[in-house]
Amino acid sequence: MSAIRLGRVSALALVLAGGLAGVALAQGKSSALAHPDLWPKAASPAAITDARTEAFITALMSRMTLEEKVGQTIQADAASITPEDLRKYPLGSVEAGGNTAPGGDDRAAPPLWVDWIKAYRAVALEKRPGHTPIPIIFGIDAVHGHNNIVGATIFPHNIGLGAARDPDLIRRIGEVTAREVAATGADWTFGPTVAVPRDERWGRAYEGYAEDPEVVKTYAGPMTLGLQGALVAGKPLAPGHVVGSAKHFLADGGTAGGKDQGDAQIAETELIRLHAQGYPPAIDAGVLTVMVSFSSWNGVKHTGNKSLQTDVLKGRMGFQGFVVGDWNAHGQVEGCANTNCAQAWNAGMDMVMAPDSWKGLFENTLAQVKDGAIPMTRLDDAVRRVLRVKVKAGLFDNKRPLEGRFDLLGAPEHRAVAREAVRKSLVLLKNNGVLPVKSSARVLVAGDGADDIGKASGGWTLTWQGTGNKNSDFPHGQSIYAGVAEAVKAGGGSAELAVDGAFKVKPDVAIVVFGENPYAEFQGDLTNVEYQPGDKRDLALLKRLKAAGIPVVSVFISGRPLWTNPEINASDAFVAAWLPGSEGGGIADVLIGDKAGRPRHDFQGRLSYSWPKRADQEPINVGDPGYDPQFAYGYGLGYARPGKVGTLSEDPGAVSAAVNVDRYFVAGRVPAPWTLNAAGAVALKTLDAGAQENARQAVWSGEGNGALGVVGPPADLSRQTTGDMAISIKFRVDASPDKPVSLALACGESCGAAVDVTSTLSGAKIGEWRSAKIKLSCFKAKGADMTHVSSPFTLSSSGRMTLTFTEIRLASNEGDAVCPPT
Repeated sequence: MSAIRLGRVSALALVLAGGLAGVALAQGKSSALAHPDLWPKAASPAAITDARTEAFITALMSRMTLEEKVGQTIQADAASITPEDLRKYPLGSVEAGGNTAPGGDDRAAPPLWVDWIKAYRAVALEKRPGHTPIPIIFGIDAVHGHNNIVGATIFPHNIGLGAARDPDLIRRIGEVTAREVAATGADWTFGPTVAVPRDERWGRAYEGYAEDPEVVKTYAGPMTLGLQGALVAGKPLAPGHVVGSAKHFLADGGTAGGKDQGDAQIAETELIRLHAQGYPPAIDAGVLTVMVSFSSWNGVKHTGNKSLQTDVLKGRMGFQGFVVGDWNAHGQVEGCANTNCAQAWNAGMDMVMAPDSWKGLFENTLAQVKDGAIPMTRLDDAVRRVLRVKVKAGLFDNKRPLEGRFDLLGAPEHRAVAREAVRKSLVLLKNNGVLPVKSSARVLVAGDGADDIGKASGGWTLTWQGTGNKNSDFPHGQSIYAGVAEAVKAGGGSAELAVDGAFKVKPDVAIVVFGENPYAEFQGDLTNVEYQPGDKRDLALLKRLKAAGIPVVSVFISGRPLWTNPEINASDAFVAAWLPGSEGGGIADVLIGDKAGRPRHDFQGRLSYSWPKRADQEPINVGDPGYDPQFAYGYGLGYARPGKVGTLSEDPGAVSAAVNVDRYFVAGRVPAPWTLNAAGAVALKTLDAGAQENARQAVWSGEGNGALGVVGPPADLSRQTTGDMAISIKFRVDASPDKPVSLALACGESCGAAVDVTSTLSGAKIGEWRSAKIKLSCFKAKGADMTHVSSPFTLSSSGRMTLTFTEIRLASNEGDAVCPPT
């Protein structure tokens, strides 16, 4: 695009739009030095460093070139490296990140996963001149079951498992997860997560078991043993087990304000008391890797903190496996870039996760070892640790008896464990006599989560954000509605599904399933914990059913406690179901009784996170001064533990408006703080497209330049850009463009970037609904300042065109986002 044309686009967008930190950082550095003697002791089992293993490694390292040693300490993402690349760059590991899959297809069949992983393995093990065959270790985020694979068993996320208070269940979940991962060829899962989330505004709160380390301490060891089995000297992991990774070291759940990848501004005593407690039991159980967090402690990134990685983790805690970084986290260390960071190795990192920066990092690291910036002794120690884990994982033996056993994915015995986990994770907050529901009753099942396994599963499910999933993507799964329908049919009752609550015959009871939509990491960060602020659609549904004289049971789907007092008041019973996963029948097991209304299973779950009394109450944690939650840590009613809940206060407290940076036009509305404007030769009108007034039609007359733009106060989209998010639009072309069309992003008077989307629109079939995603990184590459975006979407043309759209928002790149050709 020419500079003149870009200038015009930026001008249109502008028409539409209308020293203390340095001091804190300096102060923080002086208090980010750990004192190992204060920390708990631990020790990797002697079986990890047995004489046979160490002798094998010594002999192997004597044959390795410097390039091969450096390669062992770098991990690439499979979306950015081919098997053939390994012939020139002998990397030690390949991973499949949250949106990475064979052929870029998140729904790829399991055999394709096996073939894909085998291709990398084959090149790494080739016998060719000048090459030492060393197997790669293939890593994957199997964080609530083997959640990357269609047909796998999807367990409740950790927040629900924490409510179960059942370490043996956790061990069995680890075993099932390991078997299903092994069946598809991967060697290593990035779990267990032993974070202790202290602020539910954090978008990763659901990845932690509890706000208090007591639960984490009891789970870290059993999950490690479930995934890996017990280590045995001189022998690899038993068949059906995979390498685990305790994460994220350290205090990722303790950042100020719950900000993802933020800073834990706490004393060392608090760092130890709250956030270190999950690591000793995992290390004692033999966890083979530990992943270091993106985040900081008092202003210093953990990835570059030698006192934590080397002095505490490898010294005081006696960890003998290898330390791995997180996704390009090394690039955030002061003085580093994604392709250059000697500081990470020198701090104690043994394998650096460089998903798309691996090539430049390999070359720079090789040079830094040669010139002494990274000591050879440090490199050799890192390589020994990586090889040690590969030996214990059995990768050199290359015996994989479960690989290709796709019958294990979603096997009935695995689903039974998941269903048990759902039952045990449910927390009953309120029951004024409506539960259990008689299986002979006429039941209405309503709410947008009722028949949506994807919503029940949350983020990190098939895709990173967990969005876009359909029930057909869970061929072995069961929705909550299907579970309820099955239970009441067995008792002679009936179940009617109506998402909007409309019914043909008045039911005896309504079960309404609603809550948060899927998200992961920063996309889930909140400014306060009010549920549906300013848009109480689900509350309106509950009230409408109550007004019709129907008893209401609310099943709340969420990755954290949220302020839901109005919704609880509008319900006769309220169940915190968390993110239960693919076994909706586990909810029916507890909610639906027998024909006479006797319970078949009781509620066992107890809150592992404090439930807020007000929306402005975060952070709130058991043991805090003035602790005053709505429902305290450990709370949970049951049929054998009844309790009366009266009318709750509906005052949310002093909450500011939520900062919305990712939704620009949804459900027929333009969410604040954004506005949707037409300027120049374009007219805008409202249409119905499957729902009342949910669409807008923009008509470019061709009588001069016209622009359709979303504008608002400057927003920081830098994290969304590095997180591979994209501008997504759902649209229908009603009249094709007859002149070029550009999509621009504006970030100030002299800052903007645009891409040509003419082919995207002109290639669409007239009258056919389509979706398009344009990567935010496209605009950054063209010079846009992503920290100061005042218009994330401005569509411009001087020609004729008619476009109808129902949604404009940011969405995860699930292999379907592009940078249009320039």
